[in-house]
Amino acid sequence: MATSTERVNVFWDSGMLNHNSGTGVFDTGMDPGFLDVLEKHPENSDRVKNMVSILKRGPISPYISWLPGRHALLPELLSFHSPEYINELVEADKEGGKMLCAGTFLNPGSWDASLLAAGTTLSAMKHVLDGNGKIAYALVRPPGHHAQPTRADGYCFLNNAGLAVQLALDSGCAKVAVIDIDVHYGNGTAEGFYRSDKVLTTSLHMNHGTWGPSHPQNGSIHELGEGEGFGYNLNIPLPNGTGDRGYVYAINELVAPAVRKFEPEMIVLVIGQDSSAFDPNGRQCLTMEGYLEIGKIVRSLVDRHCGGRLLIVQEGGYHITYSAYCLHATLEGVLNLPIPLLSDPIAYYPEDERLSVERIESIKRFQKDTVLFLKGD
Repeated sequence: MATSTERVNVFWDSGMLNHNSGTGVFDTGMDPGFLDVLEKHPENSDRVKNMVSILKRGPISPYISWLPGRHALLPELLSFHSPEYINELVEADKEGGKMLCAGTFLNPGSWDASLLAAGTTLSAMKHVLDGNGKIAYALVRPPGHHAQPTRADGYCFLNNAGLAVQLALDSGCAKVAVIDIDVHYGNGTAEGFYRSDKVLTTSLHMNHGTWGPSHPQNGSIHELGEGEGFGYNLNIPLPNGTGDRGYVYAINELVAPAVRKFEPEMIVLVIGQDSSAFDPNGRQCLTMEGYLEIGKIVRSLVDRHCGGRLLIVQEGGYHITYSAYCLHATLEGVLNLPIPLLSDPIAYYPEDERLSVERIESIKRFQKDTVLFLKGD
């Protein structure tokens, strides 16, 4: 049970609000000329402003410590990204911006915010590695888990989580596990460690497949890694409409057993509230209750394998208000608080998890037949 001395160390810098993805029809940046009202790009600063404010003024605030972010140095980025790709981003910034791929706009201020997001995540990881705190949360934007070593993708320029994982490895961690619950496949992080048996990447996502040249990965169960990394990328594509019970079943039946077998020294929880029932950019049905339970399960895993050490990295989540509530619930779960601090203001979903359970059992059979380190479990 959590005590009042347990805290989440939140790393944040308001300079990340200066990334402006513009307006248009959803995330296209397009003005068709016949709409009176265009909407902000879904990855806008309002969503993160509410995440900051709920942690500062919500009931969880006594359990939060605030620490400053920083800019990443260009050499630090080369631990995950290629020099050619970093040079492309630097030049795009110098030239005043560029659409790098569909929905992904590097505008004036975006590169500085990206460097802040990467550096802030590295600082959060170092805080944990140096023993200055057990639980750190990098509250960052732009998001990062779609950014691959050589290209941008899905609103992401730099892979914040991937850089942090590599820092942990370089600092002496023998093995690191990534648990990604964003509604979209964490393809960039997976790609970065696809040939490594030192990093277990697990991703629970809606079954969206590939979405173009920037995202050639399809997130299927068959993308298992290559070479020494074969079997260490575990994808869990869940049916659209999977809710709290389906997600918790998937984590208990697929993620937790794999993490226990892998025995990591560090866990990185990659969170996106776009898996919620009300998100405009996802088709899943998690509520605050589900996020809280996920947080509790992850907490039990880090207590068992990692001495309680956990890095949480922010990704998607595009409902301006409900994303903040779901973040609050996730951190309540990670703190293992005895009773919920905040009630759900809107969630009601009569979940039927039968299809999800059937799919999860099918994935379990496939993984046990295919992944060497899971056999005999």
